[in-house]
Amino acid sequence: MKFYRFAVISGDNGDARSSGRKGRLVFDMLSAIVLTVVLVLVCITFQDYGISWDEEIQNTYGKKILSYYLSGLEDQSVFKHFNLYLYGGSFDLIAAIVNTVSPFGEYETRHLLGGLTGALGLAGVWRLGHLFGGPRVGFLALMLMTVTPVYYGHMFINPKDIPFACGMVWSLYLMCRMMESLPRVPLKSALLLGAVLGLTLGTRIIGVLAGFYLALALVLYLVLESRSGAGRREVTYKAARIVLSLLPMLPVLYLTMASVWPWSWQEPLNPVRAATVFANFPWPGSVLVNGTMIKATELPAYYLPLFMVAQLPELVLAGLMAAFLVGGLGLTKVLTTGKGIGELLKEAARPVVLRFFLLILSALFPLIYFMVARPLALNGMRHFLFMLLPCTVLAALALDRLWTWGAERWPARQWAIAMPLAVTIIFQTWSMVRLHPEEYIFYNQLVGGVAGADGRFELDYWGTSIAEATEIMEAKLKAENGGRLGGRYKVFVCANPTSALYFLPPNFVLTEDRREADFFVALTLSGCDKTSDGKIIAEVSRFGAKLAVVKDRRDFVGRPVARVAKPLN
Repeated sequence: MKFYRFAVISGDNGDARSSGRKGRLVFDMLSAIVLTVVLVLVCITFQDYGISWDEEIQNTYGKKILSYYLSGLEDQSVFKHFNLYLYGGSFDLIAAIVNTVSPFGEYETRHLLGGLTGALGLAGVWRLGHLFGGPRVGFLALMLMTVTPVYYGHMFINPKDIPFACGMVWSLYLMCRMMESLPRVPLKSALLLGAVLGLTLGTRIIGVLAGFYLALALVLYLVLESRSGAGRREVTYKAARIVLSLLPMLPVLYLTMASVWPWSWQEPLNPVRAATVFANFPWPGSVLVNGTMIKATELPAYYLPLFMVAQLPELVLAGLMAAFLVGGLGLTKVLTTGKGIGELLKEAARPVVLRFFLLILSALFPLIYFMVARPLALNGMRHFLFMLLPCTVLAALALDRLWTWGAERWPARQWAIAMPLAVTIIFQTWSMVRLHPEEYIFYNQLVGGVAGADGRFELDYWGTSIAEATEIMEAKLKAENGGRLGGRYKVFVCANPTSALYFLPPNFVLTEDRREADFFVALTLSGCDKTSDGKIIAEVSRFGAKLAVVKDRRDFVGRPVARVAKPLN
């Protein structure tokens, strides 16, 4: 399939790629069912998730932003809370507000909101896929993203990267829709994009990437206009119309961002200062990469591609390979032979060309930038979750083309062609069920699964398995004491203490001295579980990989600790 034909048939009304009106309705219904199932799962499982490492300080940050506004801007503690003022607090502020009325615990409420935000991101993937290729592509993109554990697992426990990914995919969708009406941008579209971009920048300043993508797409539009025969005066006029149409977006963007990020408006250049800090973020730690500890500031160019290959489901990787192969070969043929360039320059094809430009740019630019600039990164690819959503749409487009190709050759068996996809998705879903609620530690079979990744890559770097470990410990102590928890116990936690104490009764108190501890609760990350002796009474593992342990030290209290390695905290 030639590149230009692939692009043109993948436009706004790419419904020809599904089998008639009935087929389109089927895939729209399937998408609605998937989104409904995700929402139900969020509502019945959000209390299963542990507290991630950064949640405590970000929860406090949200409460401090709320206090800043409720005090009439008098409470300045929000600007002294670690370095959190450099970040927007969109999710944290909303969570703090909801927590004032929520019937659930404050972290359970955050997990519920995170799950709903992640589901909103999935809806964005669906709409984006639908826009590019119709209902079937929308459904495929939605399914692929839903069964991507590194995204789904982070939905509940990552209050920065998931809201940011959600904002970026909806920004991309709105920008793609804008391409229809150029050089005029409807006021409603400009205002809506301003609000979404404001919330996105109010989460991470790197949201300026969306503005960068839009600017490049608009420049490409003007270049195509010029190449199509428009004179300089006409091109200048259209550029002016675009700028004037987008002007109403700016105050909405700024006010939205400022409302959730108080530090951003204390001085006009503060957002620029934040971007400068993050471009050279001073984090001295090291990262486990394929069995080797590497400084986070000296990561190799292959770091991000490696984690994509290791953590994305095999079906998504297959779709991406097909997308780059088909698209790359088609584009090469167009550029070398000149055939199809006329089609691409036609005014009717322009919105589709610009949309594909935005989609491909959103999927590839962060990857290329990382490989060239090699900025600081840690914890796998969690900072780059936002690029997975457009990547998934590309994968869905390619898989849809393979489906169409098969249906054209075997029309009587076109639904049978879907069987390999269905089987793969079912297998992937079962893997996620077995990982629950630690879905985010998933590694695919290319590296031997979670068991094969153990010791080569970081698994539970958020420390959420501590919650399950404490629950097992509490249950065993109750069984030991006839269903009651009498006495007072000292607990040493080799992780974020809140991740354990939040789930324990009040008679469990924290100690900072291992020798005094009745119980030692630890992650296996960085050998933390080996920093104290004791009898193991609880162990959390997935696919044979140990994530967390609890050791009973009541027979060892007061004795010198047998082995003390470098502690995690």
